[in-house]
Amino acid sequence: MTPEGFLSLALDIGFGLVMISIALGFYRIAFGPSLADRVVALDMMTVSIVAFCGLYAILSGTGAFLDVAIVVALIGFLATVALARFSERSSARRNAAEDDE
Repeated sequence: MTPEGFLSLALDIGFGLVMISIALGFYRIAFGPSLADRVVALDMMTVSIVAFCGLYAILSGTGAFLDVAIVVALIGFLATVALARFSERSSARRNAAEDDE
């Protein structure tokens, strides 16, 4: 097996695994039993999309997709922090309402 053939095989397997992880993350977002499950699934999907951008950058030989991966990673981090803060505030409100009763 040539190095180019091995790289092509590794990229094909990588793309397949990333697509499976995105599908599983989407399933967890759609049918997750709690908000925490959905937040973790969103974060996992963000990481999978960053991996997809990295794999595509290797496949195409274009470094611009690495810039896209960095931007997606930053947006995903901010979304995770915002959802965690929202979750914390909503649970604090729920606890305060229970204490008032």
